[in-house]
Amino acid sequence: MKKILLTIGLFSFTLFFAQKSENYLQIGYSSICCGTPSDKPVMDFVNQFQKKNKIKALEIYKQSGLGREGEYNLYIGMDKLSKTQKTNFVRGLKTAIDSQNNSRSKNRDGIVNFSENEMVQKADLSNARNLTLYKK
Repeated sequence: MKKILLTIGLFSFTLFFAQKSENYLQIGYSSICCGTPSDKPVMDFVNQFQKKNKIKALEIYKQSGLGREGEYNLYIGMDKLSKTQKTNFVRGLKTAIDSQNNSRSKNRDGIVNFSENEMVQKADLSNARNLTLYKK
């Protein structure tokens, strides 16, 4: 009986304190004619931010299959970050995305869409199709 209670307690403790985000930033990769832009600038910024702030890996999901030319969304979990880290992260992410959009070929390359004020909830992601954990 003690073993069962200990096992249930340990399992409940693990689930309760698991690092799962509830709020996510959405980054959309859309195409104009020749495929979507690379997610390398965004992921380079995320990796650099994690190293600089000594943060363990952020929870990132990828939703693929949103269009004929490979359109997809990335969702980055924000709950591990403090308030100032969130502000700095969003500001840096916006700069990286704006830089990528400004350096693209206007008639050919796709666009990266990002709204810093729009947060997606975990409940919304649970209904999403083609959602996978992003591997760097």
